[in-house]
Amino acid sequence: MSGFSRRAAVITGGSNGIGAAITQRLRADGFRTIVLDLMEPACPADRFHKVDLAEADALAGLCAMLAAEEEVTCLVNNAGIVVPAALEELELADFDRLMHINLRPSIVCARAFLPVMKALGGGRIVMNTSRVTKGKELRTLYSATKGAAQSMARTWALELGQHGITVNCVAPGPIATDAFWRNNPPGAERTQEIINRVPVRRLGTGEDVANAVSFFCAPEAGFVTGQTLFVCGGVTAG
Repeated sequence: MSGFSRRAAVITGGSNGIGAAITQRLRADGFRTIVLDLMEPACPADRFHKVDLAEADALAGLCAMLAAEEEVTCLVNNAGIVVPAALEELELADFDRLMHINLRPSIVCARAFLPVMKALGGGRIVMNTSRVTKGKELRTLYSATKGAAQSMARTWALELGQHGITVNCVAPGPIATDAFWRNNPPGAERTQEIINRVPVRRLGTGEDVANAVSFFCAPEAGFVTGQTLFVCGGVTAG
């Protein structure tokens, strides 16, 4: 069998916010959706497994089981947390925490599903990174994890292209999720400044990000790999 086709898609952190929008869109596109998260999905999914993504051994065991049971041709590494802090105030303990949630699961999952993708003739891997890789105050650790993910994706694109597996990144700008509002309170002057700096004059939605993920996961996107698409309303243009 050769050539990528939409079969099963694994979405880490796919239960809420951007992750839920991605799950919903890929399901509409024809994928069988498998969500790995701590919380029950807020949208329909074909399969859900509760797992702490920071627990590498537990995650690896779950992915091995899924690789044996499902035809996984798509992996969306969406999970991520933010711990805002100025350089002088950040806690070094948060370095491991963010690396183990924002970055390491991408490696664990990809290693588990690569044999399946190769056997089925192709695959799609998408990283949900962030506009912060261009620089943003109070995001030392978060930007470090997302920048590492983008660099890792380019390396994987070079290694896996020969197998029909593409690896790309979607990098959202300011998106109106619960996480955004927790870090940027509604009505706060700083929050309004963020919105005013967006050229299209609005915050993005989970659906905006899901549209970009959908493109990278399509069979027609097989000649696009190693790329980062900024879904930011034009913030990164200037």
